[in-house]
Amino acid sequence: MGLFDKKYCDVCGQKIGLLGNRKLEDGNMCKDCAKKLSPFMTDRRRTGLAEIKEHLAYREANRDMVAAFNVSRTLGDNTHVLLDEDSGHFIVTSSSRWREENPDVIPFSQVTNCSKEIRESKTEIKRKGKDGKEISYNPPRYDIDYDFYITINVNLPWFEEIQFKINNRRVDKRSSVEFKEVDRQADEIVETLMKQRQNVRDEIVASRVAGMAQTCPLCGATTVPDEQGRCEYCRGAMLTSQ
Repeated sequence: MGLFDKKYCDVCGQKIGLLGNRKLEDGNMCKDCAKKLSPFMTDRRRTGLAEIKEHLAYREANRDMVAAFNVSRTLGDNTHVLLDEDSGHFIVTSSSRWREENPDVIPFSQVTNCSKEIRESKTEIKRKGKDGKEISYNPPRYDIDYDFYITINVNLPWFEEIQFKINNRRVDKRSSVEFKEVDRQADEIVETLMKQRQNVRDEIVASRVAGMAQTCPLCGATTVPDEQGRCEYCRGAMLTSQ
């Protein structure tokens, strides 16, 4: 096939216009279908057609979760982390019309880590010499700016990492009110997601323990027998279920 031969989308079957092709590992996709992919999916070119179709089916199902999403808490100022604490999910979005954007609805339980990074950018400040050329100060002077980034690691089939910048403009002084506020927002996101993740895991452990709990025939307490089959309260021997 020639360079300018007509191509058709292997997902929807529509003809792909000039400069509209989005390559897959084993096929082609039009830009309209590509817009439906999760913004956190970064390896499209290495993804096969079958997996792309599975991903798009997941994205369609995600619309129902977005429709049912009830924001109980909002974190961040530029890119937002929206929480639905009742359902145990969150989304990351920078759009005010996020329901139309179909952001990925992610369970707290699938967060494996969350961290912040402060990136420093240095630009040397120079002055003009007698000949009109720029020369360095002695000692050199720098204009220093800071950007705050959050990285959320997740255990999901379609992507493993979400990274975004907190501030919408650079912060120039560590001692400034703006620096401290953005730093606070970053810490709040990290602490909240890690706490929610731990809460879910604690609930899972508690439910498992509850399923193992028995009533001690000696003292009447509800307890989980230890390795020797003894009550944790009266230390009496219990008959454990097999």
